[in-house]
Amino acid sequence: MADATTVTPGRAHARPGAAPAPNRRRFVPSYAVRDQLTGYLFVAPQLVGISLFVLLPLGLIFWYSFHEWNVLAGTFRWVGLENFEKLVSDPKLAPVMQATAVFSIGLVVFNLALALLLAVLLNRKVRGMTAFRTIFFSPVVVSLVAWTIVWSFLLQDNGGINGILQLVGIDGPNWLREGPTAMASVIVVQVFKNVGLNMVLFLAALQGVPQEVQEAARMDGASDRQLFWRITVPLISPTILLTSIITIVGSLQVFAQIAVLTQGGPGISTTVLVYYLVQQAFDFHHFGYGSTLAILLFGIVLVLTIAQWQLRKRWVFYEN
Repeated sequence: MADATTVTPGRAHARPGAAPAPNRRRFVPSYAVRDQLTGYLFVAPQLVGISLFVLLPLGLIFWYSFHEWNVLAGTFRWVGLENFEKLVSDPKLAPVMQATAVFSIGLVVFNLALALLLAVLLNRKVRGMTAFRTIFFSPVVVSLVAWTIVWSFLLQDNGGINGILQLVGIDGPNWLREGPTAMASVIVVQVFKNVGLNMVLFLAALQGVPQEVQEAARMDGASDRQLFWRITVPLISPTILLTSIITIVGSLQVFAQIAVLTQGGPGISTTVLVYYLVQQAFDFHHFGYGSTLAILLFGIVLVLTIAQWQLRKRWVFYEN
C-alpha cells in the first residue's frame, strides 16, 4: 500500500524529489496607480472623440491639400503645392477675405458692446428683469436655421421690415440684394442670435464684482463713468477675454446664415471664407483646394487666438 502524504491546508503537496515551487505573489497596484487608471478611464471617451473627430480630420485635411480630388470624376492624384499656388493667385480670395474681415469685425464689436450694455442694464435690481433676461437669451436656444429663415422673410423687399417702414413713409431697400445692406443684415441677424449668450456671461461677471470695492470708490469721489471704466471693466476683463475669443472664432465659422440669407451675394459681397470653402469643396467638387482653404482658416483662427492670449497680459486683471 502506498504511503499517505499529509497535505498542509492552503499548500499544494510536492512530489518527493521535486524542486520547491516558487513563491508567487499577486501584483496589487498601489492607490496612486489605481487613481491614475481610474482617471484615464474617465477621460478615455473624450480622448477617443478628439482623436477621431478632431486630430484625424486635421491630418486628413493636410493630406488632401496636396492632392486633386474630384469625387464625380473619380480622380485622386498627387499635385504637390499646386493648391497652395492656386490659393495665392486666386482672384476671388481677396474680396472673400475682405468680406470675412468686415463680417467678423462688425459682429465682434456690436455683439460685445450690446451684450455688455444689456448686462449692465439687467444687473440693476428692477422688477421684471427676469423676464427681460429670458427674452434676450431665448434666441440662443432657437434653431439657427429657423431663426435665419424667419429673418429672411422679414428682410425681403416686401417683407415685414419694409412694411413697418412704409407705415412711417419710408421706402426701405431690398436688404438682402444690395451689397452694403446685405452684409449689414447678416451681421445684425447674427448679433441678435448670439448676443444673449455673452450677455449672460457678462451678467455673471458683473454680479461677482465686490460691492465694497465699488462703495470705496464712490466714497473717494469716483463718478459712475470712472467707476465703470476704472473698477468694473478691469474686474470683468477675464470674462471679456473669454467672450471675445468665443465671438471671434464663431464669426470665422459662420455658414448657415450666409447660405440661407444671401447665398454669398449679391456677387460675392457676403461670401465669407467658410462659405467659399464649402462652395469649392461641395459645389465645385474641388476637395483638394477646399482643404487648402480649410488650412488657411485654421491658421487664421490659431493666430488670432494666440495673439489674444498673449495680449491678455497687458489688459486682463487677475486677483493673483
